[in-house]
Amino acid sequence: MSPQTPPHTTASTPLRTATTLARQLGAPGPGTSIHLGADLTDAGAHPAAWRTSGSQGAQLFDPERLDALVATAQRGLLDLVAFDDAFSLQPHARGVRGRLDAALVAARLAPRSSGIGLVATIDTTHTEPFHVSKALATIDHVSRGRAAWQVSWSTDEAAASAFRREPAQDRADAIAEADEATDVVGRLWDSWEDDAEIRDAATGRFVDRDKLHHVDHEGIRFAVKGPSITPRPPQGRPPVVVRASDDASIDLAGRRADVVRVHATTPDEARDARAAVLDAARRAGRDPRDVRVLVDAFVVLADDDAAARARLDLLQDLQGVEWETGSLTHVGTPARLAATIAGWSEVGATDGFHLRPASLSTDLTLVVDRVVPALQAAGVFRTSYPGTTLRETLGLARPVNVYAASA
Repeated sequence: MSPQTPPHTTASTPLRTATTLARQLGAPGPGTSIHLGADLTDAGAHPAAWRTSGSQGAQLFDPERLDALVATAQRGLLDLVAFDDAFSLQPHARGVRGRLDAALVAARLAPRSSGIGLVATIDTTHTEPFHVSKALATIDHVSRGRAAWQVSWSTDEAAASAFRREPAQDRADAIAEADEATDVVGRLWDSWEDDAEIRDAATGRFVDRDKLHHVDHEGIRFAVKGPSITPRPPQGRPPVVVRASDDASIDLAGRRADVVRVHATTPDEARDARAAVLDAARRAGRDPRDVRVLVDAFVVLADDDAAARARLDLLQDLQGVEWETGSLTHVGTPARLAATIAGWSEVGATDGFHLRPASLSTDLTLVVDRVVPALQAAGVFRTSYPGTTLRETLGLARPVNVYAASA
């Protein structure tokens, strides 16, 4: 396969030029930190990453490898790291097959990390809201406020057959179920008021039962009485992450999400996607300032553009098919990626980026050691975590308990 730049590759723009242009257009200047996440799923975003030298393909399910990846991302002060999950095998014939449970991985990593958010993907199609709320509340407690939930749904026949759910749902129904489930999970998190725990040894009262609430949900798909058996999470409600790619998922994101991941190949596409999400939030009666929109960016990095293209060519040859991401794909230097991140963010196209390193063993380290310092030098990325919780890092207020507020 001859070297070539894939579609949606970013154009070369010096970081100084990008940030100066952005400020001339009236965008925010230094002081407002760009938000950066990273996907730590499998060996990387490219299906063939596990086959490359240094990929640690033999240690994909090794907990020490996961510890090291999170430590690297944390060293770069990234907002969050995400772990994908599903109830069926990955579709790539030559890619990694099988995964560890994302929520359990996050729970293990929680006490071994600090500062960085841990995003676990949990399917609402085959998981009950009570289980989801309890698992994520537990991770939030163990991490002292750094859990987040990436909402997913399933339309896959293989997953449906594993649960004897035949036939698989169509997309519209699956998203509608995810909407209902997300609402119920949030109410279960609120079913304990913040001061419900008394822990009075003298009287034997551990909780104030007047501050535990039945959610009494009687919906189309779920009937949940509550309350939860787990106290309210430290963040009140761990941030909800939604991938939005069509009208139905954008509407879901507008109603329920704190962080929204979108695909875009140009700043104009990103700006339009962000506007659609924020409009959906307004229609849902929410303040759009309570939503962060991140563009998925697939990255292949090297010291020069030719070396980056050569890395991608190797991955393509190993996989045997072209890598079409459908979103921004950067094949080039860390400096050029930093320029793109700064430029897109400062012209208001996005609140930040969810980076998807093609190969974690190479690209994540280059992001942390080369991209982040360039952004910090330009004054558009933090030099320390602003607090201890993920909500503080994202600049999101801790939600008021809906039951306490109405009491």
